[in-house]
Amino acid sequence: MSLTNIKPGKRVYIIGLNAGQGMQGRLAAMGLVPGVQIEVIASSVWGPIIVAVKGSRVILGHGMAQKVMVA
Repeated sequence: MSLTNIKPGKRVYIIGLNAGQGMQGRLAAMGLVPGVQIEVIASSVWGPIIVAVKGSRVILGHGMAQKVMVA
């Protein structure tokens, strides 16, 4: 399931990235790689999503968050 479907306060693991090499590189630079646990801090239907990863908070646009597959 996509990161956009996760409610705030939930912790999930990234299981894959449905993106090209460029986008995967950008996500990796933010610490968002398969196997990493993240917590959704804030989420809205069409707006940005804020996640906590490795002690930092990252803001993802809705389109980018749709490419992050989690379980």
